[in-house]
Amino acid sequence: MRKKKKNIVLEKILVEDYAAEGKSLARVDGKVIFIERVVPGDVVDVQLGKNKKDWAEGWPLHFHSYSKDRVQPFCSHFGVCGGCQWQMLPYEKQLAFKQKQVRDNLQRIGKVALPEMLPIMGAVATQQYRNKIEYTFGNKRYLQKEELNDPAVNNEQNVAGFHARGMFDKIVDITTCYLQAEPTNAIRLAIKEFARQHEYSFYDMKNHVGLLRTMQVRLCETGELMVNIVFGENDEEKIKALLDHLLEKFPVITTLLYTINTKMNDSLHDLSPVAYHGKGYVIEKLEEFQFKIGPKSFFQTNTRQGERLYQVTREFAELTGNEIVYDLYCGTGSIGIFVSEKAKKIIGVEMIAAAIDDAKENAALNNLKEAEFYAGDVIDICNDDFFALHGKPDVIITDPPRAGMHEKLVRKILEIAAPTVVYVSCNPATQARDLALLDEKYAVTKIQPVDMFPHTLHIENVLQLKLKNG
Repeated sequence: MRKKKKNIVLEKILVEDYAAEGKSLARVDGKVIFIERVVPGDVVDVQLGKNKKDWAEGWPLHFHSYSKDRVQPFCSHFGVCGGCQWQMLPYEKQLAFKQKQVRDNLQRIGKVALPEMLPIMGAVATQQYRNKIEYTFGNKRYLQKEELNDPAVNNEQNVAGFHARGMFDKIVDITTCYLQAEPTNAIRLAIKEFARQHEYSFYDMKNHVGLLRTMQVRLCETGELMVNIVFGENDEEKIKALLDHLLEKFPVITTLLYTINTKMNDSLHDLSPVAYHGKGYVIEKLEEFQFKIGPKSFFQTNTRQGERLYQVTREFAELTGNEIVYDLYCGTGSIGIFVSEKAKKIIGVEMIAAAIDDAKENAALNNLKEAEFYAGDVIDICNDDFFALHGKPDVIITDPPRAGMHEKLVRKILEIAAPTVVYVSCNPATQARDLALLDEKYAVTKIQPVDMFPHTLHIENVLQLKLKNG
């Protein structure tokens, strides 16, 4: 170990195991070191950041040798853009580490009795699996280390791609992204070329000025294609010229929208996208169910794996046709609608009113008569009068955001005491935290991890919980 300007560097450290959230770990003199951007088997010099008594965090300064498990990443932007942290691992290793992450979280945080976990459900397609992708336009290109001291290279460039890892104002100029099928790259590159040729300004994220800001591409399994281009200024002439060019070059686009965003942030929830061409939305399918998706709608980003995730959820619900199902955090109603054929009635509850509007439209689109959706807080909605009108649930399905369920909602579920709860989670750590509270009345009876996002650290997990006897 050597000290340099108060910075501690650990030399020739063997990375021993996978930890969580994309980090691996090593042990030095009994102290656990969590390290980014490495895999078990690597031998590295580690620069420490946080340094506590029993643990520390760091990143690799130098690789002495690489793990035998490493493979060559297929993307030239690997390690620079903010996504696909695990391309250097073979997919079967990614799945093993994700399964371990779920098990460790449930055991260490949940601390409840667990059945044997089912093998993780891996994705069939590990490239071009996303139905939605968002690109950013900017006037600052991220420079690689070897470019920083090159006087011939200037970062003042108009580029299109993704934010560099950990940097809000620097954009990695992407040539090919493998997360979504074509024509996603062709569309992005065509817009960049047209904008450069016609001297459109690209967005400056520090000063919040510039015309071309972001874009969203939604490519459905049905073949429908939606593009929404977000502009930082309302220059009607330039906007029209770009949109007309895009329609001429890509007649495959079924819906083309534009959005004016002069705010300090990129959120679209309080903005009004304008349909320039097409119906303003796309239709996606899960099995035979159809879903209307607008530019602001939430929908599972991996359609094929989303279908498998919902099949697991339906299986865990163990429906016979006689059950009242409450779908909490129902969003646009996709889970409730998907399981509806085997349920007596679906009751969906969601805080976001616009999502409930979408859910009602989707229920009508699928000719569902016994499906109702309500906007508001479950804690307030699910009272005695509501139960008297709609019936108490036989099955509760909950699919909260990464933060998990509010403790008041967990208490509400315990109060309702439905015989079966199916908990779908995109964050096994907060799922495990909620599980520790649910253990008061519920036992975990099935566990099924599902990989929705190959080459990333993210993992979904589905739990079946049954009311304990007595």
